Amino acid sequence: MSSLMEEMNAKAIALGVPLGVHLDLTWRCNERCLHCYLDHDDQGEMTFEEISRLLGQMAEAGVFLLTLSGGEPLLRKDFFAIVRRARELMFNVKLKTNGILIGEKQAALIRELGVENVQMSVYSHRAEVHDAITKAPGSLKRTIRAIEFLVSQGLKVTIAHVMMRNNRGDYPGVQQLAGRFGASFTMDPTITPHINGDRSLLALNISREELRAVMRDETLVNNAAEYCAPPAPVTGEDLDGVPCSAGHSSCYISPYGDFYPCVQFPLACGNVRVQRFQDIWKSSPQLEEVRSIRARDLPVCSTCVHVASCTRCPGLAYMEGNMRGPSTADCGKSHARTGIPSANMRRLGIVADG
Repeated sequence: MSSLMEEMNAKAIALGVPLGVHLDLTWRCNERCLHCYLDHDDQGEMTFEEISRLLGQMAEAGVFLLTLSGGEPLLRKDFFAIVRRARELMFNVKLKTNGILIGEKQAALIRELGVENVQMSVYSHRAEVHDAITKAPGSLKRTIRAIEFLVSQGLKVTIAHVMMRNNRGDYPGVQQLAGRFGASFTMDPTITPHINGDRSLLALNISREELRAVMRDETLVNNAAEYCAPPAPVTGEDLDGVPCSAGHSSCYISPYGDFYPCVQFPLACGNVRVQRFQDIWKSSPQLEEVRSIRARDLPVCSTCVHVASCTRCPGLAYMEGNMRGPSTADCGKSHARTGIPSANMRRLGIVADG
């Protein structure tokens, strides 16, 4: 996050303003990715009129950053009408798409409407690996074609790479693709549970040894020695700060109007089909509980040497059974970076590599 965005986010949290919203327009998709955490059947998506009304309420509440995603959002026939409405309301719009439905005409429209950034997932530079993950033959070829179209239109493109057992070791090839096209590159080595709580997807996560290598790769971090240094002493500020922007300055809304703190935090807080966005944001008891949490309130994490530097996700902790508990995925990242077991790992006796 840039220093400007960090400053904006801090001010939004202090003022109680919902700076950013992630809105899934549909969970339908033309890919069936192995690691996807969503159901793809349409259970009655919000109509254009409902989404337009929601966007108006979000604008009134002070939302500025809007991420439109799915599923595959371009499967909606009214997709460009939704983007146009969002831009009329002056949202800064980011799009997440697999790009399969983007041709020259669609790329030109995305540019015309002033979309700030388009993010597309590339799981491998090798078609046989990427297509096996998406379960869509020819998907890598079509995604790359979309990237080329968008870059040719002067758009900012981010290539996102999710690392799992099926594509481990392929991220340097994807990095090279991003460099060749003039796109940004981002990589995430964490597989998350299904939104319904099913944790079987976690079997796709890479090993601890592979995670350690990723965390120390200088092509991914600016200064591996500094990044992987032992954690600094914990201060009162570390224990009393807001641990995550979820529910504080950002939130997630499903295609069915369900309101959550984050896409990785499926704690139902209301539904925008029957409640105004701002009423949920200001008055949801569930959001109030999320906002009450500070690091010093966490029974295990407050005692951990990593508490100041850990990327602990309260949503992943919630999906493990307790939003005030540890996120084992983030414990693993801290351990991989520094070689120092977390308090939770010590509590569970998980200190050996493997």
